[in-house]
Amino acid sequence: MAPILEMRGITKRFPGVVANDDITLSIQEGEIHALVGENGSGKSTLMNILYGLYHADAGEIVFRGRPTTISDARDAIELGLGMVFQHFMLVDTLTVAENVILGAEPAKLRFVDYRTAVERVEALARDYGLAVDARAKVSDISVGQQQRVEILKALYRNAKVLILDEPTAVLTPQETEELFDVLKNLRGQGTTIVFITHKIKEVLAISDRVSVLRRGRLEGTRDTAETSHRELAEMVVGREVLLRVEKTPATPGETVASVAGLTVRDRRGGVLVNDVSLEVRRGEVLGIAGVEGNGQQPLVEAITGLLRPESGEITLHGQPIHGLGPMAIKKRRVSYIPEDRHKRGLILDYSVADNLILGLHSEAPFVERYLFRNAKEIAEHAEKLVREYDIRPPNPRQIVRTFSGGNQQKVVVAREFSRNPEFLVCSQPTRGLDIGAIEFIHEEIIRQRDQGTAVLLVSAELDEILSLSDTIGVMYGGRIVAVMPAQESDERRLGYLMLGGDPDTAEGAHLDTPAS
Repeated sequence: MAPILEMRGITKRFPGVVANDDITLSIQEGEIHALVGENGSGKSTLMNILYGLYHADAGEIVFRGRPTTISDARDAIELGLGMVFQHFMLVDTLTVAENVILGAEPAKLRFVDYRTAVERVEALARDYGLAVDARAKVSDISVGQQQRVEILKALYRNAKVLILDEPTAVLTPQETEELFDVLKNLRGQGTTIVFITHKIKEVLAISDRVSVLRRGRLEGTRDTAETSHRELAEMVVGREVLLRVEKTPATPGETVASVAGLTVRDRRGGVLVNDVSLEVRRGEVLGIAGVEGNGQQPLVEAITGLLRPESGEITLHGQPIHGLGPMAIKKRRVSYIPEDRHKRGLILDYSVADNLILGLHSEAPFVERYLFRNAKEIAEHAEKLVREYDIRPPNPRQIVRTFSGGNQQKVVVAREFSRNPEFLVCSQPTRGLDIGAIEFIHEEIIRQRDQGTAVLLVSAELDEILSLSDTIGVMYGGRIVAVMPAQESDERRLGYLMLGGDPDTAEGAHLDTPAS
């Protein structure tokens, strides 16, 4: 097949780092081409150059055999390129149809012809198997449906090459499967897809070919059918990677954190967490599995003081903490890795160094007499953590907003793990991270466990839950529906329970269902 798109000798430099170093990449027409690499390897930069958001310092772009100049996104769209960003570019207060046509509205007597717009969007959605209500407000639809709206925006503008940047980072496993069905359908209708990801499992499931970037250089391109998880992992990281966590059996001690009869409601009175009880012991990882939206996040936010429960009790070493705020709980040696790093984990317009001391910024050694900042201690602390956690670029003074999502997550993880917590709450701790960083964080979680920390792990990744947990609880409909030793579980059993299956009829399961 002839290449529809070529990037030849692309080089892009930023202060202190070469993001793309003489990259030559060829995309065949009608294929799903995965672009995989570590966080900071240059994947998104390369695609931003293709879409006209960055300009290369050297190299050229060839489209359908002709060299072309892409000065901005308008040039890219006119050429037939469409891009779906990791953080969606939608207006929540507008409908699906209004978002899709925005900037390219059908007109009638100089007014927007909304009826025609709805008809066109509905026809487009039907043709490409992108089920979504054209009249629904974006604020009222799921994240997976919002992503479909972004894809429809590109198709509405006649995109022949669709670039998706980390498209599964915000999706549940079920939504990911639905997205893959959509992408296969698009490929079948002739659309070329570039799929940027760090998840090798997804690369093997969806792509025809895969190109690996490492530290800004192209390591190679493989036909997906002729490669393996292990080969790709080694290409991504540059060394052999442990594909499963190595750990010794846990030796749990006394209970560190306890939740009893916890109920949390939303502002409208709806039940988010329904009479949940659990215990997390010293030297143990308690994993909570569940389809997102079944109460895991409100449970975590109640435990960490971000939500006030309606009833129930939360204790730490036997002392109640459910009436305390987040800062008071944190000072009791509780560390928290939040699901949403932008909303709960970082101040995006602060430097790496300042984000690494959040929560301890008013305490020694980071302040001197009269609460003046101790710049030397702050800088030394940041340099140490940047080095230990391989945060890229390794510049503690750089603003966090300018970092990739994965490196932003590393800042949060470095801050929380470095505080020697007694109770560690991890909510989606590896979301947005590459395989090397995931391996490192998994090892750190087990190291925390082995030195006596009580760990509560919430993750949408069943592999992660099964690999790290000593005990597993399953949440469905705001309740803990089953608790079991990790060695007595598997993906089939957990998946059955996560979708509301009856624990008593789970084939081959030996489940202890907590009393309600």
